Amino acid sequence: MSKQLKADLALLLVTFGWGISYYLVDISLEDMGPFTLNANRFLIAFFVALILAFPKLKNISKMTIKFSILLGSALVLVYLGATFGQKYTSLSNAGFLCGLTVVFTPILSGIIYRKLPSRKQTIVILMCLVGISLLTLKDDFTINYDNLKGDLLCIMCALVYAGHLLITEKAVTFEEVDVFQVGVFQLGVTGIFNLILSFIFETPHLPSQPQYWGPVLFLSIFCTGVAFIVQIIAQQYTEASHVGIIFSLETVFAGFVAFVLAKEVLTAQSYLGAALMITSIFIMEIDFNKSETANELYD
Repeated sequence: MSKQLKADLALLLVTFGWGISYYLVDISLEDMGPFTLNANRFLIAFFVALILAFPKLKNISKMTIKFSILLGSALVLVYLGATFGQKYTSLSNAGFLCGLTVVFTPILSGIIYRKLPSRKQTIVILMCLVGISLLTLKDDFTINYDNLKGDLLCIMCALVYAGHLLITEKAVTFEEVDVFQVGVFQLGVTGIFNLILSFIFETPHLPSQPQYWGPVLFLSIFCTGVAFIVQIIAQQYTEASHVGIIFSLETVFAGFVAFVLAKEVLTAQSYLGAALMITSIFIMEIDFNKSETANELYD
């Protein structure tokens, strides 16, 4: 089994956990504010990783610290958008809109490296814009102001996470950067920032009742600690856009969980929008040139 395949399978497992996380976040927000929840998630994940992998966290380079702070700061914005966004929109909308990272990643990459989007990318972007419109607008195509704040925050989450993937892609190219250490210390940075914000805007506390401990611990250990450490290690063997296609399946898992556990049912218009977004995601990642070359070989 190749390293890339192992990385892809690990990322797929992480993505499944993230699909479930929308439902668990919804439960956890009944007991605590968004900043408090994120502080708990990231600090619990950080301390568990610190205890289990302490020998690997010695001799930290300045470059490792630099990227840990940069990536941790980005994650603060990612989870601000995701958690507050979910508070003000539906589980289904949050899942699909946060999945737009796969489209924003090549767009940001094109801006940074001064490349115009290809014809395929332009088509995909237009499909996603139509999909977002169908998913977020009312049946008469007027703005759904009830969900607007949450939808915009989820789109911000997807945009900033695309930046996080590109920064990670850059970080793993430096020999002096220890990717495992970055994966762990970015959790601590994110947790500390959220803890500070929770003291300013909320009253931070651990889960107050037994039924909230399960969701918070699952979110902390699997959806946060394991997820982000696996992501940064896996990106040594694949590109940011390739990671994006795997993470795009989060939208499918999130929609399925919202339907099965939260009993959310979308309108026909919303399902069409979601289908367009999922289709655009796969079109973005299919290399049609390779497919055509393979067909020519067999002709």
